[in-house]
Amino acid sequence: MTGRRDGPLMRSGGSSHSFGKSRIAAAIAVGIAIGCVFTFLLPVGLFSVAGPPLQNRRLVNSQGESSSSSCESSEQMNKLKSENVAFSQKNAELKKEVRELMEKLKLAEQGKDEAQKQVLALGKQQKAGPFGTVKGSRTNPTVVPDESVNPRLAKILEKVAVNRELIVALANSNVKDLLEVWFTNIKRVGILNYLVVALDEDMAKFCESNSVPVYKRDPDEGVDSVGRTGGSRPVSGLKFRILREFLQLGYSVLLSDIDIVFLQNPFDHLYRDSDVESMTDGHDNRTAYGFDDVFDEPGMDWTRDGHTNRVSVYNCGFFYIRPTIPSIELLDRVAARLSQETAWDQAVFNEELFFPSHNGHEGLHAAKRTMDFYLFMNSKVLYRTVIKDAFLRKMKPVIVHVNYHHDKLLRMKAVVEYYVNGKEDALKPFPNRADS
Repeated sequence: MTGRRDGPLMRSGGSSHSFGKSRIAAAIAVGIAIGCVFTFLLPVGLFSVAGPPLQNRRLVNSQGESSSSSCESSEQMNKLKSENVAFSQKNAELKKEVRELMEKLKLAEQGKDEAQKQVLALGKQQKAGPFGTVKGSRTNPTVVPDESVNPRLAKILEKVAVNRELIVALANSNVKDLLEVWFTNIKRVGILNYLVVALDEDMAKFCESNSVPVYKRDPDEGVDSVGRTGGSRPVSGLKFRILREFLQLGYSVLLSDIDIVFLQNPFDHLYRDSDVESMTDGHDNRTAYGFDDVFDEPGMDWTRDGHTNRVSVYNCGFFYIRPTIPSIELLDRVAARLSQETAWDQAVFNEELFFPSHNGHEGLHAAKRTMDFYLFMNSKVLYRTVIKDAFLRKMKPVIVHVNYHHDKLLRMKAVVEYYVNGKEDALKPFPNRADS
């Protein structure tokens, strides 16, 4: 048998094969070593993007616990607390800014309202016309009704008022006899739009029992005590506060004291061209409508004649007032002064209405009209002039206000006898003296 014998070539090929295997094994070993190194140094992966920076990564100790977790938790809590404080401060600043903005917005809205009222009052700008043709505005615009002021009163006025106007009187249970004459003649004339503001419960029941429209105000201790127990002057001062609500609700009011006899419907004789239209305490053309009063001062030589403008006061027991800004300002001014001063309401009413702006005083910019003193007659005119004049005795006034005399009930009944029942001598027993 012949045996196989490898030659030099075969020996050479075997050696090369062994060397290739060793290189592969070495490469694998190197790869594993490199992998271990990267695994140790980069535990979250070579290509991780979202992971935290190296210095913030946790290194696990031999017990498998985090060596920096407590430190990181403390730092995070402190950071959250500081952020919370910063957010609270920022929130407080924002709230303050919001409040300031709301105040500015409120002021801006008020300014806008005033501007709109001025525009309505003044109208668009225009050129002056030819001589003798120019006329200024006589009537201020009415306010926008605000029923939120007194919803209950608003519902009553919707039923009682005619053309958004009505007669209003204040009364407590001390004046039932006068009030009965008052509303009896209102009914006789046929007036439907009138209302009694009852200042106590007894008066409210009295009006209801006589089918008289009545409004009993909600309890208000500081004010209602005056209404229940006060005399004529405190009650008279109270009316300015109460009237304000009627005007805010958008109604024109013919305010009436209860010592008044109605002989005609007064709404047929109003002009409605002013903020306030009032009867006068004057007794003739000069005192009622104004005149140039001249007094003599000899020490002034050739300038000894001093001229003054005079007019008798308006009677705040009977006046028509429209729901305008100047009218409401008048009521506010009078009510404020009467709450702070010991003063007569009629004097304060006239001072606020007539006194011009001067020094530190800003005059009221309200339009006013004086009623015809023969139609809206005070008792001085009746007893001083009318009953002595045959022509004037035949005229029938709209109302007679027994304001100059104390025996009011007797004189009111006499006025009814004279003008309604035709009893010609009904007024003769009464003297003109105010103390009678």
